[in-house]
Amino acid sequence: MSGTYLGMPAFPRAAAVSTRDGQLRANLTHATHTIRDKRARAVAELDDWAQLRAAGAAVKDRTLRHLDRYLEQLEAAVVAAGGRVHWAADAAEANRIVTELVRETGEREVVKVKSMATQEIGLNEALERAGIRAYETDLAELIVQLGEDLPSHILVPAIHRNRAEIRDIFRREMGRWGRPAPEGLSDAPAALAEAARLHLREKFLTAKVGISGANFMVAETGTLVVVESEGNGRMCLTLPETLISVVGIEKVVPTWRDLEIFLQLLPRSSTAERMNPYTSTWTGTVDGDGPRTFHLVLLDNGRTDTLADTVGRQALRCIRCSACLNVCPVYERAGGHAYGSPYPGPIGAILTPQLRGLSGPLEESLPYASSLCGACYEVCPVAIDIPEVLVHLRERVVEGGPGVRGGARVVLKPAKGHAAERAAMRAAAWAFDHPGVLRRGMRLAARTRGLHPRRLPGPGRAWSQARDLPVVPAESFRDWWRRTRGGPAGQPSYGEGRGEGQSSRGEGEAK
Repeated sequence: MSGTYLGMPAFPRAAAVSTRDGQLRANLTHATHTIRDKRARAVAELDDWAQLRAAGAAVKDRTLRHLDRYLEQLEAAVVAAGGRVHWAADAAEANRIVTELVRETGEREVVKVKSMATQEIGLNEALERAGIRAYETDLAELIVQLGEDLPSHILVPAIHRNRAEIRDIFRREMGRWGRPAPEGLSDAPAALAEAARLHLREKFLTAKVGISGANFMVAETGTLVVVESEGNGRMCLTLPETLISVVGIEKVVPTWRDLEIFLQLLPRSSTAERMNPYTSTWTGTVDGDGPRTFHLVLLDNGRTDTLADTVGRQALRCIRCSACLNVCPVYERAGGHAYGSPYPGPIGAILTPQLRGLSGPLEESLPYASSLCGACYEVCPVAIDIPEVLVHLRERVVEGGPGVRGGARVVLKPAKGHAAERAAMRAAAWAFDHPGVLRRGMRLAARTRGLHPRRLPGPGRAWSQARDLPVVPAESFRDWWRRTRGGPAGQPSYGEGRGEGQSSRGEGEAK
């Protein structure tokens, strides 16, 4: 696996490979089941979890409705506190800004806090092309970087690796990046953590530039917040002379009081902890304490376009807890790499196609990377209705329609390869709109049920390859109702002879 997501195949092709990897599936099953069981116990401790969840969703929705105002307030507060704010419309502009800021310092090495935004824009690769080496300091990100791999989980990027594989990576690669692994390194978790600690300590003490993301930005004070479990973030945020934070514009919250909600929701949903071991906040610069220079790069990169979609915009509520990944049966079997994006799992299936646009086979395939079981919605701490957005995006893939790309209104063309699906859905819609046709069709299907195949031919073969077609009952519900509950001969069965959706009572009768 190369260190870039460019050129990744569509989800069905990638998943066909990963699902045959027995070790990968074993690693994922063990890890996801462990995390989700711990999360369930942590959430059960709070009697008001449902109310917290609703409050988090409400704050996010209110912020997104007035995002321009809160971003301007944030910018003013950051500048007043001694920081500088840069606006990046896309990944290329963000990479250019960060590269130029690092070059201005004269340094050629930076240390990094785990950041989904910098993965999204490919910042490490952009810095490398400019002759600047970025060192990941999160343990899991370090494993991925040393192994020339890709993250496969939002919270635990190396979830696809077991202890023996990590030991081998450390033994083989650490020396090329700095301090080598200790002689005779075992695969005991404590030994692996100590090897990483010794390796990273040199980086922390020598680096002059740190790069981070942020979990939240508080508009009223210009404060940025990073929550983490290892302490590496605290080191990157306080020791370097220059700090550059690349943050998506959707991460802003209006007030410190709003932040309180998310500092309860996030740790329980992600690491199953009551609170994170390290919650770091910083506001601009302070003489004699922390970095002397602070830059905030506010990243759009498709977020404004996503905001224009009244159904899909709820994906911007996401606080990157990864709870949806840990309950998803598709992710558990296919792994994160199959999604071809830094955002795997259910949230990736709706976020990536919106940030990138439905621009290619990979993005067009992601809305179908789901069984629509709804488990992701049930665990989401900000109540993102992922199944609703998946169905919405599937409609966009098949039918096309109006959309926004690059801030301009466009008409999306239907994706190739969905002509049969469009025809089938239109035929079904016509049949449902004509009850008599639907009734005769159901009776015909029941009478020919002995001739029905268990697998679909032609284009439908892929769908029925892993599932049996539903067995058609010998009698339709309407006919059963007429036979068992119907009135005298000739009386219409339930729903016949009335307008669709009309009550069986008089139109003005109280219900």
